[in-house]
Amino acid sequence: MDHLCAVRLAGVRTTRSPEASVNVTPEEIPPGLIKTIGLLELLAAIGLILPAAVDIATDLVPPAASGLALTMFGAAITHSRRGEAQSAVVTAVLLALSVLMAYGRFGPHAF
Repeated sequence: MDHLCAVRLAGVRTTRSPEASVNVTPEEIPPGLIKTIGLLELLAAIGLILPAAVDIATDLVPPAASGLALTMFGAAITHSRRGEAQSAVVTAVLLALSVLMAYGRFGPHAF
């Protein structure tokens, strides 16, 4: 589950341009911030997949999942404030999956 969720989380943002990912005017959210968020999501996905795949630095999985959960929390709030109900729901589901991964890796299902 970790691998599939991480690929899904990173895939959408990194395969599209920042302008296609979000419908905002340049004054609302600077392009640099959008690129930074995309980079953070990609790094979180790598932090979720790579340690489990090669069994190295598995202690990085819980912080990566927690960081991704924080990112998704901010995204859910942003989408909700902008009235983007569908995006807010999708982001909330991804937030729940990230929290579930963090809980599992910090707690009962640690490597």
